[in-house]
Amino acid sequence: MKDEEDTLEGSSIGENGYWYDTNGEPLKVSASDLERHAYCPISWKLAYQGFKGKGDAVEAGIQKHKQINEKMNRYKPLQILVNRETIIWEWWFAVIIAFIIYGFAFFMIDDDVIKPDEFAKYLALLAFVWLFMALLAVYLPWRRWLQFEGELQSIKNQLEYYEQNMIDPVFQKHNFEGGWFEGGRVEAGLLIGAIILGINSIGLFGARNREQASFVLVFIALFWSLLSTWQLQRVLMASDKAESAKEGTGLDYSMELAYSDSQSSKALLVDDQSGLRGRPDQIVIIDGDLVPVEQKTGKIPKKPHFSHKVQLLAYMKLVEKTTGKTPPYGIINYGLENPFEISWDERNQNILHSQITEVQRLMVHQDAKRNHDRPGKCQNCSRRHACSESLI
Repeated sequence: MKDEEDTLEGSSIGENGYWYDTNGEPLKVSASDLERHAYCPISWKLAYQGFKGKGDAVEAGIQKHKQINEKMNRYKPLQILVNRETIIWEWWFAVIIAFIIYGFAFFMIDDDVIKPDEFAKYLALLAFVWLFMALLAVYLPWRRWLQFEGELQSIKNQLEYYEQNMIDPVFQKHNFEGGWFEGGRVEAGLLIGAIILGINSIGLFGARNREQASFVLVFIALFWSLLSTWQLQRVLMASDKAESAKEGTGLDYSMELAYSDSQSSKALLVDDQSGLRGRPDQIVIIDGDLVPVEQKTGKIPKKPHFSHKVQLLAYMKLVEKTTGKTPPYGIINYGLENPFEISWDERNQNILHSQITEVQRLMVHQDAKRNHDRPGKCQNCSRRHACSESLI
């Protein structure tokens, strides 16, 4: 604590309004700090000094959050399972379409143009090449050697919190580099392509003419349709399980869970410019946008409390800074049936900036004072037991 005080002693305001210590680092402010300060600066000061909140409401809130996270954590792997099974079904359906197109193409093209047995040899050769490329790609760490700048680099640049395992992948780990008997999407695509080409080659090689070749391809497409139907059944079964697990989470049909906080979570969002940091309760995907969600327990208000609003604004800024994607709004849930949307507009951004800089100023000058004359607010304060300015 003394080292921190020595560092704070020479802190100064930067051109952007934030406070920086003697090492040039922004003073660290958490979203919870902002929530406590907006409720009452004395509550923040007591928490900063190490006084923990006490009371039945605190314990009830901890238990309620734990229950919500347990529900979210049960739902999340089922959601990933649904996505995985759906993608597999889409791949299989694409195979059916490919066979049907091949079948009609051979039926319409004259034998003098394309002979099935000759074309089968070319497909077999191409299938062998693709299979060799797939095996080579699985065996060698080619992404690392070529300094691959595709999807991997995009994830590193735009979704940095992926590195902290916030959003689980469907098929391969984030920052996947492959090699040494590890494959990813590219390798899977090459293997599937080799299988399709190989099946086409076998079917065409056994066909004596284009009509027979068309019949073989269409028959394979019908057979593959049966397999696709079985895969679709797996999708529906996984979807039913996910929907059952989704009940009680507060998520509706338009939301896809991207992240849910828990006691074991290490996913801390950080803004290196302002010093802001924190972990939202959840991040959901709505119409392609990343939207932070804050769960609140206790009495349901007519409108969101200012302190809760400031905390959610902090999470919106953190999502924007760490992902490069601007959330249009955030959601405060007072119970599962009472969501409030808080927009991420210029006015709210200015409110957040002033709250961060004020907390940083108080960290340096230590002159926090009670900002209200409401006994009821002191009555509900979890740090009333340590407060010398309490009104009750």
